[in-house]
Amino acid sequence: MMISVLLFVLVLRIGLFAASFWGIPIWIVAATGSAAILTWRYLVLKKSPLDVLKKTPWHIFVFAFSMYMMIYGLHHAGLTRLLATGLQPLLSENMMHSTIAMGALVTVLSNLFNNHPALMVSTLTITHMDLQPAHLQTAYMASIIGSDIGSLILPIGTLATLIWLHILKINHIKFHWREYIRITFVTILPTVLATLFLLYGWLRLFY
Repeated sequence: MMISVLLFVLVLRIGLFAASFWGIPIWIVAATGSAAILTWRYLVLKKSPLDVLKKTPWHIFVFAFSMYMMIYGLHHAGLTRLLATGLQPLLSENMMHSTIAMGALVTVLSNLFNNHPALMVSTLTITHMDLQPAHLQTAYMASIIGSDIGSLILPIGTLATLIWLHILKINHIKFHWREYIRITFVTILPTVLATLFLLYGWLRLFY
């Protein structure tokens, strides 16, 4: 059973990369994969898809949607243009500044607004800056590091963490935010910095 699930996830991941290569919208692959696993779940486990709707933590998704709306509103209010104006001189100086500045910015924004809206802000900010190709690519990759790793410092940083905490709660497993943050400050912060410096070192080999 577990091997079948892992193989399905692997095929879905490959499908996402293939769809990107052939220009197929990502949502088509995601929707097809979701329909396939719900069908498999119904045929093998005899569980209705309605069961998923009942157990889904909708309040978390409403929170995420509200963060997107807030960020998009701030974008139209001039946030991204303000960030672009302030960051462009720094990011244009050298690749080290591009790496650390964007990685730190997205890490902070991710822990304030969630990582997906934060990555949207950084992408919109970068597109408003006239950067050299090397600095542009560095800023993009540093943003991804900040949104994927740096976002783990606070529970609010990722939907996965919020859902994990929700699962712990419904199973009556106590896990306080204070304990979570105490661990992540010791582990995640050094990991983010080390990854950003490794990114800088790797890029220096090619530029």
